[in-house]
Amino acid sequence: MRFNITFCYVCLTVFLQVLFPHNNLLIADTIPQNKDSTNVLRATLKNGLRVILLKNSLAPVVTTEMNYLAGSDETPQGFPGTAHALEHMMFRGSPGLSAAQLSDIMALMGGEANAQTRQMATQYYFTIPKEDLDVVLQIESIRMKGIICTDSLWDKERGAIKQEVAQDLSNPVYVYLSTLFKKMFSGTPYEYDALGTDSSFDKTTAEMLKNYHSQWYVPNNAVLVIVGDIDLQQTLNKVNLYFENIPSRPTPPRPAFNFSPVQHEKLLIPSDLPVGLAIFAYRFPGSDSISQYASAQILADVLSSQRGRLYQLVTEGKALSIEFEYLPLQKVGIGFLVTEFAADSSPDNLIQEINHILNIELTNGIDSNLVHAAKLLEISQSEFQKNSIAGLASVWSDAVAVRRRDSPDQDLAAIQMVTVEDVNRCARTYIDSAHSIVSILKPEPSGKQITSSSFGGAESFSPEQTKGVELPEWANSVLSKISIPRSTLNPSVTKLPNGITLIVQPESISNTVSMYGKIKNNPDLQQPPNNEGIADIVNQLFEYGSKTKDRVTLLKSLDSIGAGMSVGSTFSLQTLTGYFSKGVSLLADNLLNPSFPPEAFTVIRNRISSQFAGELQSPDYITNRAILSALLPKGDPQLREPVPSKINKLTVKDAESYYTNVFRPDMTTIVVIGKISPDSAKTVIWNNFKEWKATGKKPQTDYPPVTLNKAATVVVPDKSRIQDAVYLSEIIKVKQSTRDYYALQLGNQILGGSNFSSRLYKDLRINNGLVYHVGSTIDISKKRGTFIVTYACNPDNVVKAKSITIQNIKQMRTSPVQNTELHQAKALMVRQIPLSEASIKSIASGLLKRSVEGLPLNEPTLAATEYLRINPIDMKLAFFRWIFPENLVEVIKGPTPP
Repeated sequence: MRFNITFCYVCLTVFLQVLFPHNNLLIADTIPQNKDSTNVLRATLKNGLRVILLKNSLAPVVTTEMNYLAGSDETPQGFPGTAHALEHMMFRGSPGLSAAQLSDIMALMGGEANAQTRQMATQYYFTIPKEDLDVVLQIESIRMKGIICTDSLWDKERGAIKQEVAQDLSNPVYVYLSTLFKKMFSGTPYEYDALGTDSSFDKTTAEMLKNYHSQWYVPNNAVLVIVGDIDLQQTLNKVNLYFENIPSRPTPPRPAFNFSPVQHEKLLIPSDLPVGLAIFAYRFPGSDSISQYASAQILADVLSSQRGRLYQLVTEGKALSIEFEYLPLQKVGIGFLVTEFAADSSPDNLIQEINHILNIELTNGIDSNLVHAAKLLEISQSEFQKNSIAGLASVWSDAVAVRRRDSPDQDLAAIQMVTVEDVNRCARTYIDSAHSIVSILKPEPSGKQITSSSFGGAESFSPEQTKGVELPEWANSVLSKISIPRSTLNPSVTKLPNGITLIVQPESISNTVSMYGKIKNNPDLQQPPNNEGIADIVNQLFEYGSKTKDRVTLLKSLDSIGAGMSVGSTFSLQTLTGYFSKGVSLLADNLLNPSFPPEAFTVIRNRISSQFAGELQSPDYITNRAILSALLPKGDPQLREPVPSKINKLTVKDAESYYTNVFRPDMTTIVVIGKISPDSAKTVIWNNFKEWKATGKKPQTDYPPVTLNKAATVVVPDKSRIQDAVYLSEIIKVKQSTRDYYALQLGNQILGGSNFSSRLYKDLRINNGLVYHVGSTIDISKKRGTFIVTYACNPDNVVKAKSITIQNIKQMRTSPVQNTELHQAKALMVRQIPLSEASIKSIASGLLKRSVEGLPLNEPTLAATEYLRINPIDMKLAFFRWIFPENLVEVIKGPTPP
C-alpha cells in the first residue's frame, strides 16, 4: 500500500437520460445537470454494473478503470492479503485468455496497465490508444467472468507477492504505517493494510482466491469508468455488448467496524532516510460523512499552507519541512502532521514547538483568510483535473467507487459549504494530543561498504526460450498491424530577442493555461570550486519572494487567483485562463528579481548543510555514489561531492554570482500550453521577460565523454532492509545520433523495459518468483550513456537472479530475437506516442525536454519510423557492439548475500 492521499478534485457533473428505443437494457441514473453534461453519460446495466463515460478529446487515448467495491476490508479474518493476492492472480489468466496472451496483448497495445488494492476497493486500469478500447473491454469482461487460479500458478505468484512484501518491509515509511494501523485500528478490518503478510500468504490457497473472486467480482459490485476521445453512446453500446450477459450475484455482508479510542503513544522506528521524520497521527473523520470529510480536507490544506504558523518553523530554520496530510478511509481517516529534522539532531524541541502552535490554533481559531484560500484552490483544481485523461478517470473512480459519491461534484459542493466555524470544530474535535500517536523515524548510518569481485559460487541458470503465443482473434485482428499514429500536436516555436525559446501549444480541453520552463544548467560544471551546494541554496531561496514582494505577499497574490507556481532553474505555473497574465507577472518578478535576504540565506544554507550531512550517511546516497565511482574515472565532474563544512562557508555573494552566471534567457526554454493563442502567449511572455538579458559566452553544460568502465561488485549495508536492492550498470558509448541508438532502445523493451512482457520480467518473476519488479534502462545524454538493470530480491536469490539476467543479456548479443517479440516491441514503442499526449503536463514535459536537448520536437514520430525499419539482425548487432555484460558493475544495497 502506498501513502495515498486522495484530494477532493472535481471535474464534471453528470446527467444524461439513457434510453434505448427498442428495449430496457439500461437504467438511467438521475443526477443534476450542469454545462458539462453533454460530455458525460451514466448508466446502470440490467445486471447492476454501473458505467460512467466521460468524453475528453485531449488525445486519441482512452483510460478504463474497473473498480470492484471490495478490498482488504472484505478479506477473511486472518487473511489480510487475500484481495491483494487476487489482484495479482487477475494477471495470471482467465478461461479463454492465458497469462501469456494477456501480457502480449498489453505490450502490443503500448499502453499502461496496472492495478491497486485499497481498503475499500480494488482498481484495474488501462490507458491505451482509443482504437484498442474493444480489446480492453473484452479483457475486463473475461476477467470478471472468472480466473485461472491453480495451486501451481498461485505457488509461483506467491513468491512474487512475498517479494513485494519484503520490498515494502524494507521501507521505513511503510514499516511506520503498518505499525500505526495496528495501533490505531486494532480489532477492525483496518488493522492490516491491503498488502498482506508472509504468514497469511503461506496459508492462502488457490481455492480461497477463486472464492473471493466469485463472491465479490460481480457486475453489481463494480463501477466501470471510461474517459477519453470516445463517442459516448457508441461506447455505452460496446460496454453493454461485452458485459450484459454476466450474471449478477448477491454479495456477502460487509464487515462491521467497532473502533476503540486511540491511546496516546510515542513510537521510535529505525530509518535509512537521509533526514529524520517526526509524525503526529490523529484519528480523523472518514469519507462516509461528506460534510466532515470536506471540513477535514480544508483543515489539512490550511495547516499545510506556507502562509500558516506551522510553516514558519521552516522559514525560521527550526524544521527542514512540514506538511499536514489527510488520509480518508471510508469509516474513519488519519490526519498526519509530518515534519523533517536534521539527521544528527534531536526532534524534542521541534515537537514542543509544534504542539505549542497547534494549541494556539485550537485556542484562537484558524485564520479565515487561509480557509478562503484553501477553498478557492480546491475549486480551481476541479478545472485542472480535465488536463489528464488518466487523472480524470482516477478522480471519478475514487469519488464513486472509493468515497461512494454520485460524482466528484458532491465533494466540491460540500467544500463550497465549509465555513470557518466548521474547520475550527473539526480541528478541536480531532487534533487531540491526548489521543495522538507521535512517531520518530530516526536515521541510522549505513555500515562500511564491502567491495568484492563477486558473491556466491558459480551458478548457471539458462533462461527459458521466449516463444510467441497465438492471440485470440478479437485481439489479433486489432493489434496485428502497426501504423505510425498522427500526432495531435502542432506547437508554435519562437526565438525571442533575448534568446528565450518559446513553445506554445494551444489546447481547449479546459479553461486553464500552464507554463513550464527550464534554464539549461549543470551544477557539476557551473558551481565554482569549493562551492558545491550553492545551486541548491539558490533554487530554494526563490521561495522567499522578490525585491518587490516578500514571501507572504507573493503567496497571498497566488492564493487570490488560485494558482500554483514553482520557481528555480526549472519553473512552472498553472492558472485559470483569465489569470494567466497575472500569474506570469508574479513568476517573472520572482525569477528575475529574487530578493536573497541574508537571514533567509542563512536559514537555507543551514538547511542544505544539514540535509547533505544526513544524505552523505544514508544508504541511498552511498549506493548511488558507489555506482558512479565504479562507472566514472577519478576526477570526473559528476563525482563532485558536497561537504557540509564548505557549505557553511558559502555567502550571499556566492549565491548572487551563481545566479548571474547560470540564470540566462539564452539558456531558457518556456512551454505555454492551454486555452491561449500563440500570439497572446508571446505577448504575455515578452512583456514580462523582455528586461532579462544575457551577458558573456554561453556556459558549457554537457558532461565530457568517458571511457568504458571495468566490472566491480560492491555491497552497501542497510540495516533497515530485509531485501537486497540490486543495480547492474555499465557505461555505453552511444549517442542519440548513432544509428544503433533506436535498435538498442527497441531491444531494451524486449529485455527489461516493457514490464509485463519483457524477458527479464518473465524469467525473474513469472517463471521463478524471484522478484516483484525488474526493469532495464538505456539512458543516453549528449556525450555519455548508461545501461542499467534494477531489481530487488531476497539475499539468497541474488546470485541466481544475476545469473538469469546476465544470460538474458548475452542472448540479446548472440541470437536474433524472434519476429513476434520484435513486432511486439515495435507496437509498444509506436503506440506509446499518443499516450505521451494524454495529459497537459506530459505534452509540455516532452516538448520542453526535446527542446532543451536539441532534438526535433517531433522526435517521437521520427523515432517510430526508425523502429519500424529495424530487423532482428540490427538489434543483435547493436547489443553486440555496445552492451558488454562482462563490464557490469554490481551494487547491492541491503544484507550481504551468502
